[in-house]
Amino acid sequence: MSKDVLVKEVMKTKPMIVQPFTTVLEAARIMKKNKIGNVIISEINHPIGILTESDIIKKVVCEGKNAQDVLVEEVMSSPIVVTEPYISLQEALKIMGKCNIRRLPVIENNELVGIITQRDISRLSPALTEIAHEWSSIGTKDEEYLQSQTFSGKCEDCNTLSTNLKSVDGRLLCDDCIDGLKYE
Repeated sequence: MSKDVLVKEVMKTKPMIVQPFTTVLEAARIMKKNKIGNVIISEINHPIGILTESDIIKKVVCEGKNAQDVLVEEVMSSPIVVTEPYISLQEALKIMGKCNIRRLPVIENNELVGIITQRDISRLSPALTEIAHEWSSIGTKDEEYLQSQTFSGKCEDCNTLSTNLKSVDGRLLCDDCIDGLKYE
């Protein structure tokens, strides 16, 4: 009987977190010092975005902007797809492949508890990496699958921070606003 390896068993438990008003230069220095490729942007203990090396290159360097003049909230990827710690690595890779992302913040009880990356998984199981490449080569983002995922960020109706946003009619909404739609 084989046992699936869970995200919780492989994830990094202390992701680097910065505030939205941190400059890109400060965030890049944190990434360099800690030898990591991303930082999570958090507001009131809720992850609202992620800044990656790729974001810095594409949205700051290639645009000719000065990293000390740009805030991370201006160039972060947001909202972010998140996952739970008790899913299998295969399911995590499926999410990454279908959503065309390489990093998944891990949320438990509405709190950021870790992050898992394709690199973390490939170190453990090169075979799973091949599966991830197959999922990602099927096409670009699988929009229907992406819509079924949980996001973390600000509700587009009430601006409340939430780690459990869902896509409804093209908008990311919190549970309260979704419930409100049911009674309209």
